[in-house]
Amino acid sequence: MHKLHLLRHAKSSWKKEVEDHQRRLNRRGREAARQVGRHFPATAGALDLVLCSSALRARETMDLFLAGLTIRPRSKVEDELYAASQEQLMGRLRQLPEDDINVLLIGHNPGLHELAVTLADSSSPCFPELASGKFPTAARATFRVGDSWSRLGRSRYQLVDYVTAESLRGDKN
Repeated sequence: MHKLHLLRHAKSSWKKEVEDHQRRLNRRGREAARQVGRHFPATAGALDLVLCSSALRARETMDLFLAGLTIRPRSKVEDELYAASQEQLMGRLRQLPEDDINVLLIGHNPGLHELAVTLADSSSPCFPELASGKFPTAARATFRVGDSWSRLGRSRYQLVDYVTAESLRGDKN
């Protein structure tokens, strides 16, 4: 059984003189990335691999999210994940080796949200919130994947956790 975690980058700055790919996290984004990262080990266990978009805001999100982990997983920063579509993200995940059991993908909307909705079993308790059209910055969706990575998306998977920075406000984990 695999676990797949989809994490949208945290909130970034919108300074006009900065190219989109080079936008940094703002203060609120840094706090949210830390908060969602603190909540992660309690629900997800040790990660084997992190795949991350090459955008600066995604890389900063990854560093802050992983800062509290006891064991830092392998990570790969990939240009192809920047602004990738749902189909591109699915294609990348299908290439994962089977021994990477617990995988985190950090990327961007709309592709990330579309992938999450495509993968989620609509009977999952968290599905209505996920499917509501919102996948805010620093949101994380976690799936229990019963297929091999190469068959990802051929069926729907249990959405076992869906968290946002807003849903964790006041959480002390």
